Amino acid sequence: MWQSRKSNAVLQFALWKRILIFAICAIGLYLALPNAFYPRVERHNDARQAAETGQSLTKELEQDLAGWASWLPSSLVNLGLDLRGGAHLLAEVQLADVYDERMDAIWPEVRDVLRNLRAQVGTIRRQNAASGYLRVRVSRPENMNVAVTAVRQLARPLVTLTGVGANDIEVSSEGDVLIVSLSDEEKSATDDRTMQQSLEIVRRRVDEVGTREPTIQRQGSDRVIIQVPGIGSAEELKELIGQTAKLAFHPVVRRTSSERSSPGAGNVIYPSLDEPGQFYVVERAAVVSGEQLTDAQPDFDQNGRPAVSFRFNPSGARKFGDYTAENIGSPFAIVLDEEVISAPTIQDHIPGGAGIITGRFSVEESNRLAVLLRAGALPAGMIFLEERTVGPELGQDSIDAGRIACVIAFAAVLVFMIGGYGLFGIFANVSLLANLVLIFAVLSVLGATLTLPGIAGIVLTIGMAVDANVLVFERIREEIKTAKGPARAIERGYERALTAILDANVTTFIAAAILFLIGSGPVRGFAVTLGIGIVTSVFTAIFLTRLLVVIWFSWRRPKSINV
Repeated sequence: MWQSRKSNAVLQFALWKRILIFAICAIGLYLALPNAFYPRVERHNDARQAAETGQSLTKELEQDLAGWASWLPSSLVNLGLDLRGGAHLLAEVQLADVYDERMDAIWPEVRDVLRNLRAQVGTIRRQNAASGYLRVRVSRPENMNVAVTAVRQLARPLVTLTGVGANDIEVSSEGDVLIVSLSDEEKSATDDRTMQQSLEIVRRRVDEVGTREPTIQRQGSDRVIIQVPGIGSAEELKELIGQTAKLAFHPVVRRTSSERSSPGAGNVIYPSLDEPGQFYVVERAAVVSGEQLTDAQPDFDQNGRPAVSFRFNPSGARKFGDYTAENIGSPFAIVLDEEVISAPTIQDHIPGGAGIITGRFSVEESNRLAVLLRAGALPAGMIFLEERTVGPELGQDSIDAGRIACVIAFAAVLVFMIGGYGLFGIFANVSLLANLVLIFAVLSVLGATLTLPGIAGIVLTIGMAVDANVLVFERIREEIKTAKGPARAIERGYERALTAILDANVTTFIAAAILFLIGSGPVRGFAVTLGIGIVTSVFTAIFLTRLLVVIWFSWRRPKSINV
């Protein structure tokens, strides 16, 4: 009597647990379903995005929009560069460019301080200097210590963790020349800011053109990896990213036809975009820069030619308005990427901070320029060290190879489990299929990117899911020889195998987490699928397979079991 009650207690599986387990599997199947109709759902998503952005829908787009029911989920597993095809770039950020800009920005402050000390230091003149240095010659070097002390008051303390107690600039002298440079701590902080800004702006530019799941990561101290699936070629990606799109308004010093004309200290010479062979000498310090732009849109000028309209933020609008009010009748240069787009004469005060850029643009060029200006200017130029285009045919070959690998691995496991464990092997195979469905469901919800290493992670997960079931079944085999009855053998088999299953999967999950945190690109893709697969395989092995065994046992009530 006691043994019968014990057996019945072992077979009890709470109703809410059964409902929850089957509900999780059903939800996983529901969420993973769009991946079975990938091309159709992808076209539907593109059409829906076009409709949401206000684009007029063609007949084809309307058909694509109606090609998938709106009440069904539409989240897909994004395909990586090696599966979809696309472009890969490795770029080096020219960090030294930012040092020069910092020196140009600090020059007006240094000039004003030294002018206030003219009685002591005499006249001043800026000299040509190496990158990251500002050199100022004074006519009374005997009072150089006064100039150095005064300029040092411009230094600002750093607030970074690595630069506690340090200042942003260092001031020294060499004969009759005062030298200002960035401190090492400030250079390090500037490098980090420049790289972060570069990554963010590159990401904005890529997102503006509607590409899917780009990979944009920092590599080393001054390099960026850019991978964009679905884009036509590396050259197209370079055109989008390579332009710094630095818009600035500079006072014009003079116009010249000779590129070799000496611009003078504090000035630079830029070629004219609309007038071949003509150059403009402008002041190095800009009145207003593109960083103060809030919007830029493709437009047409009064003659119906493509142009770009822009608007400044309040600070930029105030500077722009003040400058135009004080310099009526003087020319000013609109400079984009070190080329003078136009150099109009200020006819009147221009309040409001709005304007229009005209030039020899096509409609496509005005659209591209608007995208670049909206995304923001790169803080420094980029040199492309490596470029690679992966064609869609190669991507399809990778998908086919990955599919074949998964099918072979899955089929081999199915045959092994049925041959080795009979009916219990069938239960394990059902759980294994549910495990694959749950993996794709989670990847779809997260919007994760699947790459070839990710497929390898899925194949590895198939093997690990089988390992858990093998541990349980082998434990049940051992318990059948000693336990009192098959129900008790099943119960003790799961209890004793649980510790080994958790230990093995927790250690593997830790390894996957480390790969995700430290690795990049394909390594992280492998870690993501492996980590998700570990969680789903533990769920299906411990809960789903056990539930199937319990349901079968409650239905058949066998006197003995053969695992």
